[in-house]
Amino acid sequence: MKFIHQREHLNEDDIVVIQCSQTCNIRLMNDANFRSFKNGGRHTYHGGAFDKFPARITAPSTGFWNITIDTVSRRAISVTRKPNLTHSIKIIRRSSSKLS
Repeated sequence: MKFIHQREHLNEDDIVVIQCSQTCNIRLMNDANFRSFKNGGRHTYHGGAFDKFPARITAPSTGFWNITIDTVSRRAISVTRKPNLTHSIKIIRRSSSKLS
């Protein structure tokens, strides 16, 4: 599965704001769940399928978080190319970063 990926250090209550040109799955996952997701295993995440934008997902705790975007389609997605969509990812910081 091909997907768009961005890793960010987020503080609890920071908000990830995603704009996308089409219906897509948006997942916010910690590193362990992201590794499992990449390998096709079971994983948990915050987010889901969105068709109205901007989509907003709040970070549940402070740490490194992986944001992924992939298309929602009944057809198989090419395994050689990323999804054909336009997107933007913006972080609304609720507090100053605690990362040194």
